[in-house]
This record gives sequence, structure tokens and C-alpha cells, in this order.
Amino acid sequence: METNTQARKVIQVLPAGTISGEKPTTETPATKLVNGTKYKAREASRIYSKAKKTSDFIDYDKAMLKGRELLWNDKQMVIGFYIIFSINTGLRVSDVLNIKHSFLKDLKPGDYLNVTEKKTKKIRKIQINDKILDAYLYLSKKLTEQRKYNSEGFVFTSQKNMVFATISLNRILKDVFAGYAENISTHSLRKSFGRRVYESHQQSEHSLIVLSEMFNHTSMAITRRYLGIRQEEIDNVYLSL
Repeated sequence: METNTQARKVIQVLPAGTISGEKPTTETPATKLVNGTKYKAREASRIYSKAKKTSDFIDYDKAMLKGRELLWNDKQMVIGFYIIFSINTGLRVSDVLNIKHSFLKDLKPGDYLNVTEKKTKKIRKIQINDKILDAYLYLSKKLTEQRKYNSEGFVFTSQKNMVFATISLNRILKDVFAGYAENISTHSLRKSFGRRVYESHQQSEHSLIVLSEMFNHTSMAITRRYLGIRQEEIDNVYLSL
């Protein structure tokens, strides 16, 4: 058996606002805007949490097609890459928005991103595949042609060169994926990643164990519900009568 001894590049990604060796800032504003309405921070968090629980997944292949379609549109190419990146990493939106061009520009397929998750403070070691890198090469080339490429800048920025807000992304994704599923949000793409892993591994218990660890779930039962698998199993009981 051949052994691949080639060293893989590893890039460390810390939460936004973190200086190496220091803890990230945890200051929370007193109020937050949710869909244009101002709520107390605690109430806003509850709304976000509820949205995450009810978001539907999007079929991986359909999401990839839509992501590539948008990637080739000069005005929507960043959104296209956001879709491709998210469904191939399974990262939360807060961690995806923290990605800079410098983290990706020199990577090759098989290299790693070490992402310190903003929510859990745990390190996710993510191996970057060719789908992500092919899309990023196209994006960076187009941004360079438009004189908008900044190697130290954040990847997921709007036409005004501001990092996207989660609420803005949710609104955009609802429009982009209208008709694909009922409840669409940034969390839908994380679930699409999970469903892809589950289905590509023949819906095995082992894949659920791995996903439970990746998603920081306490049990496979939670992962089943999170991915909508449990509900499908219940529905099939009725259909089999």
C-alpha cells in the first residue's frame, strides 16, 4: 500500500476580532435587528434559534448547480461562492463570514483550514476539496479583473465592500432558492452538507456518529431530527400502511 507523505498545508482561522493568543471579544449589543424589527438581544437570539431549528435542507446537487450559476454572474458571484463553500464545509454562517482571501489563495485540494468556531470555541479541521478551490480560483480571478481583490480582505462582502449580515444572506437565499423548499436560511446549507454526508455513506449509523461530532450534537437522535431524517422515517410509516 502506498503512503502519501506529502505535507498538507494547514491554515488557522480564528473568530473575528481575535488576536493570536487572546480570547475573542464576547460583547453583545443590547438590541438586534431581525427582519427590520428591533428586539432585545435575548429575544433576537431566541428567534435566530427557532429559525435554525425549522430551516429545511436543500438537495446538494441542486444547490451546487445554483451556486455555480450565480458564480458565473458578475453581480452574484460572491453569493454563488458562499453557497458552494457552505455546502462543502458545513460551517455555521458566523464562521463562514470570517473567512479571508488570505486563508484560501494558496491552498491546494487536500489542504486544511483549522477553524475555531465562534459558537463553541472548538477547532474544526476542514479538508478543502476541489469544488471549493475551483470556485475560488474563478472568483478571485474575476475580482482581480474588476480590481476588487484584496488578499487580506474578507471573502463574503457585498457590492459596497461590507461583510454580509446573516439577515441579508437569509433574505437573498430565500429569493435564490424560492420553490426549492419551504423554509430557507443560511442554516439550510449546513443541513445540505449533513444530508450529503449521510446519503453518500449509504445512510449509515457511522455517518450519523461523525455528523453528531461535527455538529456538536449530544446524540444521533438529535442529528436525525436536525437533518429531517426522523420525520421522513415517521412519514414513511404512514405511507406504508
